[in-house]
Amino acid sequence: MTCYDIFNGDADGICALQQLRLAEPRDAELVTGLKRDINLMRQIDPSAGDRLVVLDVSFDKNRQDVRRALDAGASIFYVDHHYAGDLIESERLETHIHTDADTCTSLIVNALLNDAHPRWALAGIYGDNLYRTAETLADRLGIPVRERERLKELGTCLNYNGYGFALEDLVFHPRDLYLSLRPFEDPLEFMETGNYRKLHQAYLEDLEASRHVREDEANEAAALYILPDEPWARRVNGVFSNALARAHPDRAHAVLVPCGEDCYRVSVRAPLNRKTGADALCRQFETGGGRAAAAGINRLPRHDLDRFRNSLTKAFKQSR
Repeated sequence: MTCYDIFNGDADGICALQQLRLAEPRDAELVTGLKRDINLMRQIDPSAGDRLVVLDVSFDKNRQDVRRALDAGASIFYVDHHYAGDLIESERLETHIHTDADTCTSLIVNALLNDAHPRWALAGIYGDNLYRTAETLADRLGIPVRERERLKELGTCLNYNGYGFALEDLVFHPRDLYLSLRPFEDPLEFMETGNYRKLHQAYLEDLEASRHVREDEANEAAALYILPDEPWARRVNGVFSNALARAHPDRAHAVLVPCGEDCYRVSVRAPLNRKTGADALCRQFETGGGRAAAAGINRLPRHDLDRFRNSLTKAFKQSR
C-alpha cells in the first residue's frame, strides 16, 4: 500500500496538509507543484489499497483521474473549495467540497479537526485572501491581534511562493517549503527559521518592484494591470492581485503577465464586497477556471486581449 498526499502548492493547500499531518502523522508520497498545477492526480499511478489525500485542487479538473484511481481500487479523501462539477459515487471516495466564496480548504480541514491546529488554519485562510473569514475564526478562538498579524504575514508569503510559470521562478519548490515547516506545531516558530526569512525577504523585494506598476485601464467596475515579463512579476502577481482587491473592495481586478510572445497569464479577483463572477468570466476562455471570488486564465492569446477587456467590464458592471 502506498499513501499519497496531493496538495496545491499555495498557502491554503500547504496549511491544510500541515493540519492533517499534525493530527494524523503518516509517511506519504508528496505530490504538488505551482499554484496553477491543479491536474495533480495525473502524476500518480495508484493501485488497489492505496490511500490518497487530495487537497485544494478542483475535483472538476481531476475527475477523470479520480475515477481511474477508484477503478484501480484506491481510496480517496478529497477536500476542496473550487468548482467541482458532478461528483462520483463510491464507497471509497470521501469528499468535503464546499464552494462558498468565504471558505477555503484550510478552513474546511480546521472544522473537520475541531480546531486542533487553528493557527495553521489561519495562515492558510489569510493566505487565500479571506481576511474576514480569518478574523471571525480568530475572534472565536481569542487569538491575540499581534499573532493574527504574524499569521497574516506567513500566509501571504506562503501564497506568494506558489506563483510562477515554472518551478524555477519560485523561491522554494512547494514540496520543500512544506517539508521545512512540517516539524513545527506552532507556525510562529517556523517564522524564526532561516528558510522563512529567505522567503519573506524575497517577497518584500518583489512587492517593492510591483509598487511602480500602474493600471492599464480602470473604471468603476474593474481595473486591468499588465505586469512586465520579469521573474519578479511572475512571482508576485497573485499577492499583488489580492492587495488590489483589498485596497479597492468594490472593484474587480485583473492582473496579466506575459507568458510568451503571444499570450498572457491572467489572475482575476472579484470585488471583495461582492465575491462572485470571477470563475464565470474566466471560463469564457479556453484555459480559464477557478472559483467565484478568485479565478484565472492560464493562457490568454494576445488576440483575445480586447475581448477579455470587454468581458471583464461587462461581467462586473452587471454585478454592481
